[in-house]
Formats: sequence, C-alpha cells, structure tokens
Amino acid sequence: MSTTKGQETKAVKALKKISKKEMKDTLLVEIAWEVLNQVGGIYTVIRSKVPATMPKWGDNYCLLGPYFKHQVSAEFDPIDDFSDPFGKAVVKMREKGFEVHYGHWLVTGRPKAVLFNLGSIWSKLGEIKYLLWEHHGITTPAEDHLIDQVVAFGECVKIFLDELSLGTAKKKKIIAHFHEWMAASCIPDIRRQKMPISTVFTTHATLLGRYLAMNSSDFYQHLPFMDWSKEATNFNVEAIANLERAAAHGAQVFTTVSDVTAQECKYLLGRTPDVILPNGINNQRFEALHEFQNLHREYKEKIHQFAMAHFFKSYTFDLDNTLYFFTSGRYEYKNKGFDLALEALARLNWRLKNEGSEMTVVMFFITKQPFHSINPDILHSRAVLEELRQTTDAIKKQVGERLFYSAASSSDHRLPMLNDFVDDYWRLRYRRLLQSWKTDQLPPVVTHNLVDDGGDDILNFLRTSSLLNHEDDRVKIVYHPDFVNSTNPLFGMEYGQFVRGCHMGVFPSYYEPWGYTPLECIASGVPAITSDLAGFGDYVLHNMKDHASNGIYVVNRQKRNFNQSADQLAYQMYKFINMNRRERITLRNKVESTSVYFDWTTLTKYYDQAYQLALDRLKA
Repeated sequence: MSTTKGQETKAVKALKKISKKEMKDTLLVEIAWEVLNQVGGIYTVIRSKVPATMPKWGDNYCLLGPYFKHQVSAEFDPIDDFSDPFGKAVVKMREKGFEVHYGHWLVTGRPKAVLFNLGSIWSKLGEIKYLLWEHHGITTPAEDHLIDQVVAFGECVKIFLDELSLGTAKKKKIIAHFHEWMAASCIPDIRRQKMPISTVFTTHATLLGRYLAMNSSDFYQHLPFMDWSKEATNFNVEAIANLERAAAHGAQVFTTVSDVTAQECKYLLGRTPDVILPNGINNQRFEALHEFQNLHREYKEKIHQFAMAHFFKSYTFDLDNTLYFFTSGRYEYKNKGFDLALEALARLNWRLKNEGSEMTVVMFFITKQPFHSINPDILHSRAVLEELRQTTDAIKKQVGERLFYSAASSSDHRLPMLNDFVDDYWRLRYRRLLQSWKTDQLPPVVTHNLVDDGGDDILNFLRTSSLLNHEDDRVKIVYHPDFVNSTNPLFGMEYGQFVRGCHMGVFPSYYEPWGYTPLECIASGVPAITSDLAGFGDYVLHNMKDHASNGIYVVNRQKRNFNQSADQLAYQMYKFINMNRRERITLRNKVESTSVYFDWTTLTKYYDQAYQLALDRLKA
C-alpha cells in the first residue's frame, strides 16, 4: 500500500477487509469501458476476476459498460426479471427514453451487466460537455469521437447510479468502482452533487505516462520534475489528462495496480494511491493438473513443425537441442523491452557461437504491425513440407506392406534392401519435392510483408547486428507481426497453446504498469523473465522469496543502465539454456505451482481492503 503522509491515518484502515455483513448490505457496481468490449488488458482483468468476485458478492454485484452490438451478441444473455435494484434502475432509465440492456455476461460466474447504447444520449452531448467545462473546467475537443463516446458513457453511468441510489431508499450502501479514465468522466459530478455513493477509481496506467515513457530515455529519473500540464499539451492529450486527474482527485478511494505505477500517479496525477490492487489470474482457465507436461510436449511438436518448414529448407539443426523463447504484446519497441531483448539475444548468440554450443534458441517476437500479407515463400515452404510428409507416409506404407509380404514369404533371414520396395513414381516424387524445397537463401526473420519494412525498429536492429538467421547463429529470430490464433496458417493453434509449447517467455519491459504475459506463462508452467519496472516484476521482488529458483526471473532496470540490464538478461537466458532436460522439467513443475499465489482468489483481498476504505470514507 502507498500513502501520502496526510492520508496515512485513513489509509491504514484499508488493511481491514470488508466483512460479509458489509457485503450483504452493499451494492457493488463495477464500471469499465471493456465490459463485454475486448479492447485491451482491462477486459482480461475484469473477466478473469469475475469468478472470484461472484461468490463473495452474488446478486449485489453488477457490471456497467457501453453497448456495442457486434461485441455482445455472443456473450450477453438478456434478463427479463427487473425486480432487483439494478433492474429497477434500468426500468427507470428506459422510461426516460434511454436504450439500456440488462442481462448476464456469459463468462464463468455469469455476472449481471447493464449496457448503455450511447446513441440514446447523443442529442444531449453538447450540453453534457458544456457542464463538464462549467462545473469542472475540463474542455473537450470538438468532433473527437472517442472522447465524445467516453463523455456520453459517463453521463449514462451517472444517471443509472442516481436511479440506483434513489431506488434503494438508503437500505443499501453503494460502491461504484471505475476502471480507467474512459469509464470515469462522471466521478467529479458524483462528488459535486454529493450523491450517496462511494467511488473507487483505478488507473491501470496513466495515458501521459505511457506517452512519456515511449519518448524519454530517462523517464523514471525525470518523472519527479515533469510538468504534467506542459507534457499533456505537448502530446495533445490535455482533455484526457484532465479527465484522468479529475477522476483521481474526485474519487473517495484512488487505486492503481502496482507500486511502480503509484509513483507515476503521484507526479502525473497529483495524488498518491490509497491502495495497490495487483492484477490476478483465473488459474482454472489454465489448470491442466498433471497434464501440463504432456501439453507442453504436444504443442512443442507443433512448433517443431513450424521450425522445420521455416529453417530446414536452408539448413538443419538438432530439434532435440532446440529451445523456443518468445515475447509478445503491443508493438511498443522500447516500453515492451523489445530493444533490450534484442540486444541481449545478440550477446547470447555471440557467447554461444564462441563456446561452440550445440544448443539452438529460436526466439519468437509475437506482436502486431501493419502488413500486406504473409510472405508467400513461407506459405509455399510449409505447403511443400506438408506434401513431403504425405509422400514419406505413402512410402512408409508401401515399404511396410511389401516388407511384411517379403518377410512372410522368404526363407532368407536377412533384412532386404528397402529401396527395392519403393516404386519409381514415389522415388521421383520424393526427389523433386526436396529439389523444389531446398534453397541457398537464409530463412527470413519476418514472416509477413510489412507495410513499413524500412522503418521497423525490430528489423533495423536485426540488420544492423547481422542477427539474420545465418546457419552458424545459435540464436534464430522469427518476427511474427500478427497475433497467434487457431486460424493462423503458420501455427494453427491458439495463443495459449503456443505459450505452453515454448520453453521460456521473455518480457523485460521498460514501462509496464502490471504485465499479464509473464503471469500467463507461469499459469501454463512456462518459466518467464520480467523486469523490476513492470508492476508484476516489482510485486514478485517484494513478495516472493527465491523467485528465480521457481522459474520467475527479474531483470533489474531501475538502478542499472541499458548495457548492464542487457548483460543480466543475456546471462539469465544463458543459464537456462545450460540446464539439462531434467532440470528444465523440474523448473516447469515449480513455476506452475507458484501460480496459486497470483490467483484472483488470493488477490481479491486487496479489493476488499479498498471497498472497506470506500465505505469508511463515505461515512466520514
């Protein structure tokens, strides 16, 4: 927990979890732009937390979000019974002419959800924006569709909460928990109108912080001295910065997801968070019990097939001595630590080559960049390899049948020449396929034809460092500028399956308020590297002893320069590579067993603290 000196006395109360009696007497409304609307990481936070939230709050819990028909059709089940407090508030809004949808979100736990069609309040948008300026001094630009949607959503939420508070007739208290600025534009008005609602605001990352980190090499060193208003103007995000600050200062309880982000909030939003709310994960979604080792083997075989199609047309290496590493996330070259990962991989490659190592590392960069198409040569290579597989299967079948007949009918106990059992057709087909497949060209480092090949930072580093998949390189690179899913023609499996098939995830982020990717690795039994500038990495350092021996490695970036961090990351990967197979299996068992510490059933206790603090401050 982080507090300012003046808040210390009140914030200490947050250590007390909300009681079952308080829960019974309180309605909890959780508001997010990403309720049934998958845009980014908050969708994962909300959805994964629901199974741990519902057993505690039950019918007293409801989610609010915007209504986008194309997003909700498969995940939303309407409710016909409007007798509960949430349903009554929906009816009141409908009577006033608003289009409001009430139903269950079809995820584990089936929470209630209220969704607002923003078009039904669009005619009042000008008035809403005027009052936002008159009452709170927040100017919003004209014809900015996203901000207009956000403001309209905020007004719908405020009207709903007002109806909810009137309908409960003070029989129940109300906590409204807002996630991110996109859901929280109404917080200042709730405070100004003294509505009987206690508000909690969680920022998962300040917008200004993300911009600054991407554009400043010394973001954390300069953070205490930055002029937030000047920087907001510089990046043309004044309206969003003002909305975010107003929500942070207007809420009874202000929270964020990590101590790292708390420092960012202190200087950019002007308020130190009262409670830290670490992000958890729903382990049931990943649980494979004793099967997770078998699943690793199964999906590793699929990645082997990709590696053979991608590399073996040019040269071969021993797949039994090959490890698959990966990193993934938004294409933020510096913030996601792609730059540090590449530098460390180049150093690792140099070391392995100098030592004459027999190990090969294939490193996948899974991200999203504009592209024209998949490289047709890669698709062709995969198709030829599949045809070669069918041909060898046909040859095996033919040889097997003829060998069996020969063995049964011959008195000669010696093994015959198997070549004699293959027809000329199959010999010719086999030879032609190999001739058409093999090439002297190097395997490509990128799988797609990018829109801006010359301006891509990953490709430019690979070219400059000559990390271009030479035969003697012990580190091979596969840059895949699209997310992995089951319809992907190169992998043909879901992202979670791909993760299970890999040996290590590498996420040395420079700016990462939390970081779900290493957490997903751990839940899948895959060792992972994070950084102490990621909220997750910082949490691990302060809450897990012997984390490295349990397969969770943390790169120190706070107090080390880029060169030192690159050396450390290269060494962490090098140590892992030099483990034997038995040691890596043991490590997978250990890392999978630690996932229980990050399950929502454990981490919702921090939310309980925030809600108790919200009720205490509502009384005060």
